[in-house]
Amino acid sequence: MNLYYKLSILMGIVVVLSNYLVQFPVQYLGLNEILTYGAFSYPITFLITDLANRAYGKVAARKVVYFGFIVGIILTLFISTNFSDLISIRIALGSGIAFFVAQNLDVQIFDKLRKKSWFIAPLTSSTIGSIVDTFLFFSIAFYATGIPWLTLALGDLIVKLFITLIMLIPFRLLLNKIRDYTENASSKIKL
Repeated sequence: MNLYYKLSILMGIVVVLSNYLVQFPVQYLGLNEILTYGAFSYPITFLITDLANRAYGKVAARKVVYFGFIVGIILTLFISTNFSDLISIRIALGSGIAFFVAQNLDVQIFDKLRKKSWFIAPLTSSTIGSIVDTFLFFSIAFYATGIPWLTLALGDLIVKLFITLIMLIPFRLLLNKIRDYTENASSKIKL
């Protein structure tokens, strides 16, 4: 199985996992009104998108996003959506809209910055994508519900931005693997 399919499948898994985890506030250190567990897994989606973009370009990265969107929505509807609970439905709706908008924004920004230093494109695109995703998701899912969505959004965003910085490490390490992969793939084509 090539890297493109692995990234697509991983995208779907991370989206479903994040949609499930966002329903659970962190119950330690008084963080229950500030942070959900989804903040820890969701930034991986930007790493996946950026790796696909670096390895295959923006058209393929969009296909990875679309695959993650479709799989994420379908599985979220079946696994974690309680159709008798309006908030659960709003979580699914907010997740889909926020994911689709933020990931496509990430693809565009990354593509525009891809020629700059190796870290500029993933850091900028993931940061902007995280900001857009966080506020779209939390406002759609929790606005006017009594859930402290603004503090949850800010708490999640702080963690997402921190993880975005950490994701530069695997991005850089995997970037070398992608270069090897693309060089090997192009040398096989020449043979």
